[in-house]
Amino acid sequence: MTLLRTEALKKHFGETRAVDGVDFTVNEGEFLSLVGTNGAGKTTLVNLISAFLLPDSGRIFIGDRDITHASVDERIRSGIARSFQLVNLFDDLSVLDNVSLAIFAREGKTRRPFSLAARDAAVTREAEEFLAEFRLGDKAQSPARDLAQGERKLLDVAVAYALRPKLLFLDEPTSGVSTRDKTQIMDTVSAVVRGGGITAVVIEHDMDVVFKYSDRVVVMHEGRFLADGPPEEIRRNRDVAKYLLGTDV
Repeated sequence: MTLLRTEALKKHFGETRAVDGVDFTVNEGEFLSLVGTNGAGKTTLVNLISAFLLPDSGRIFIGDRDITHASVDERIRSGIARSFQLVNLFDDLSVLDNVSLAIFAREGKTRRPFSLAARDAAVTREAEEFLAEFRLGDKAQSPARDLAQGERKLLDVAVAYALRPKLLFLDEPTSGVSTRDKTQIMDTVSAVVRGGGITAVVIEHDMDVVFKYSDRVVVMHEGRFLADGPPEEIRRNRDVAKYLLGTDV
């Protein structure tokens, strides 16, 4: 069943056609990777879907609902959440408080989050459960700034996941970490997301990660879709090999 779709979505920056008439479909329950060279339009597409940019034309739907002109908050309420390539955390707060704030926001308790945090046992329990799922339980009381880079990446995903989205966008969740940490991050994220029945779209450059974890891979090139299919089909695609990998099949 289709969870999200775009129709002829466009975003141009001067002569640059960052997203050029894209029809994008995400199905419920899939773990999809969105790949392409730098400047292919991946992040622009996600920014359009998550309301960080407005499209020049085209439409965006979550289920049957047109959210093309919905605000960031409205899209979060409709079930869309995201993490960022550059981790966006409250570094002076504890790991637990970072996740708790996402829960407060989800529940509409943002007017007095810090006073609520001291006495809202249900939020604390839920935040602790999320941290345990993301293997950060032993870091709950640590300031976010003290986490290693891989742990920061996991916390950023945990914060987005705490919004209980239907659709979770993950922007470069393994960037800037070692090969070993990449595997640990993706094993954890994949297990949590799949276990929670969440649909995920991952922007990723590491093709080993893409081929290992994805149900479907969508390849962008110069603002358009170059290929769309299961990992083995994408691996054998000559256009993908030429433009993305710089090799022949």
